[in-house]
Amino acid sequence: MPDTNLADLVNPLAQKVLLFAKKPGEYNSHVDGLTMHIRNSTTEPLHCVYTLSLAVVLQGAKILSIENDVLSCKAGQSMLTTFDLPLVSHVSQASRHQPFIALLLKLDYNKILQTAAELNLPNLTRDTKQQTVSIEDIDVGLNDALNRLFNLEYDDKFRESLFPLLEKEIIIRLLLGAHGPQLRRLASEGSPSSHIVRVVSWLKQNFMRPIEMNDLADQAHMSASTFRQHFKTLTGTSPLQYLKTLRLQEARDQMLVNGLDANQASGVVGYESPSQFSREYSRLFGLPPQKDMQRLKQQAV
Repeated sequence: MPDTNLADLVNPLAQKVLLFAKKPGEYNSHVDGLTMHIRNSTTEPLHCVYTLSLAVVLQGAKILSIENDVLSCKAGQSMLTTFDLPLVSHVSQASRHQPFIALLLKLDYNKILQTAAELNLPNLTRDTKQQTVSIEDIDVGLNDALNRLFNLEYDDKFRESLFPLLEKEIIIRLLLGAHGPQLRRLASEGSPSSHIVRVVSWLKQNFMRPIEMNDLADQAHMSASTFRQHFKTLTGTSPLQYLKTLRLQEARDQMLVNGLDANQASGVVGYESPSQFSREYSRLFGLPPQKDMQRLKQQAV
């Protein structure tokens, strides 16, 4: 399907989002896990952590950098993230007259496992390349399901009963569609991916505590060297660097949202040395904490 047709396909949903949001920003909906993202201009590269989710660009374009890989997602394309992944992203195409518009739906790992077990899915081939982030053209069926999901925003009478059905339909379409190999790999019980997903889920809840890498390997039922190898294959980074990124991202959020200063934020996320925190923060985000906060607040104006 040509690009113009893809943009035309998702345009009605883009207009629904604009009517709902009316101005740039990030919006939660009444539909569980569904958020809307609108920008009137391009943005600077921003370090963030993408969670297990499906994102669809309805207008404009976004660029993501993962280690040495650069990916582009434009209007009419869907992006599946199968692993909680630190990356750098920025809106690369947006204007006041044609803003960047995207929908993001968080996915539930256990529901993916359950749905995959109910389907007669083809086996993965050995040459299937592991992709933590996959970008594919949206198809008519998935676009239709997302339209019906968004319509639940205005249908509080049926929202609670219809959401689980639409959520399952979307998961089925992902498992059987172009994103299927990556999602089926995630759902394969006993695979290295499934073990590391569980470790990362634990890390997200406990990253402020002192953590030994060997303990994480034990949780994954792997040797330390095998764990590091599979972890880096999935995330593009080492377990230690991943842990640092989680801590620094949380510290950044604490300063931006809750008004903590750098010393307070560093202590909250488990740093004993404020100077070490400042060095690692600058290395990741490109500026020391105070200057980074000034930049982020200016971008928000």
